[in-house]
Amino acid sequence: MNIHSISTRLAFLLAAMLMAAPAFAADSNPFIGNWALTLPGGGAGWLGVVEKDGKLAASILWGGGSVLPVTAVKVDGDALIVTRVQSNDKKAADGKVTKVVTTETITAKVQGDALALTTVKSNADQAEFGKATFAGKRIPPVPAAPDLSKVKFGEPIKLFNGKDLDGWRLLEKGAANGWSVTDGVVTNNPVQEPGKHKNYGNLRTEKEFEDFNLTTEVNVPKGGNSGIYLRGIYEIQMADSFGRPTDSHNMCGVYSRIKPTESAEKPAGEWQTVDITLVDRHITVILNGKKIIDNQPVLGCTGGALTSDEFRPGPIYIQGDHSGVSYRNMILKPVVK
Repeated sequence: MNIHSISTRLAFLLAAMLMAAPAFAADSNPFIGNWALTLPGGGAGWLGVVEKDGKLAASILWGGGSVLPVTAVKVDGDALIVTRVQSNDKKAADGKVTKVVTTETITAKVQGDALALTTVKSNADQAEFGKATFAGKRIPPVPAAPDLSKVKFGEPIKLFNGKDLDGWRLLEKGAANGWSVTDGVVTNNPVQEPGKHKNYGNLRTEKEFEDFNLTTEVNVPKGGNSGIYLRGIYEIQMADSFGRPTDSHNMCGVYSRIKPTESAEKPAGEWQTVDITLVDRHITVILNGKKIIDNQPVLGCTGGALTSDEFRPGPIYIQGDHSGVSYRNMILKPVVK
């Protein structure tokens, strides 16, 4: 057999193999994993892609709110296609309410550990709008749970001085400040005026931290909703959820990510003790003396995060844009490496 015949046969065999193979083998699909997203406009997001029983599934966090499953996900050639369908009520001037369905298509292409993404939306008449590009970065797998008995903590840092808000500032420029200090208690009082909504600011530390243990006392009023963000990335929910079944959106859950193992909250208006440890992307929460989250891994940022980068230092920030809340005796002990 001459060289030309051998080359022709090899080319034929290679073409046949490529035609028979899927776009990506199940064990080498480069899109599977967790991705830190920098959304259009700079907000923090997250995308998780998994394969189960030969089928792809995905969940996404788009800025604020919860991590939610997508409507559909598939690989088409060298691209990942994610589809989200959202239905909202739109009220006209005459009071008539119509259902508005929006389909968002996100297309992602991978190069190493980076994603290049495009999003575009369409409505019922297929008109496209909101096209934008953004980026993603692969999140390394969460390491094994740390042995907390061997973790060393530094000297405690009092985050509140008990007199004023020195060491803290509002996150948002131009937001109203509802925060004040009285007798060692830091309180948010977002008073709203009839007929219009005033945007109140969240409060953050000037300093930034890596891993740590954080203890505080919190008083959540009836119907209250606040949260403590660890390094500005992971929200520990502070909410009036007394008497409700366990849920990641309830008191001291890792918002929309980790559900407490039991309900340990007190009724609204009572002071509650909170003890939070963050080490190697694992979170432990003790509420009112009961361990309700035990060294559990967190897969990515939560809604409202300042960044999706889980490997950079960040502030403690507390929500003030939802409702009133009070904190006192907030102490942080940094991990010493």
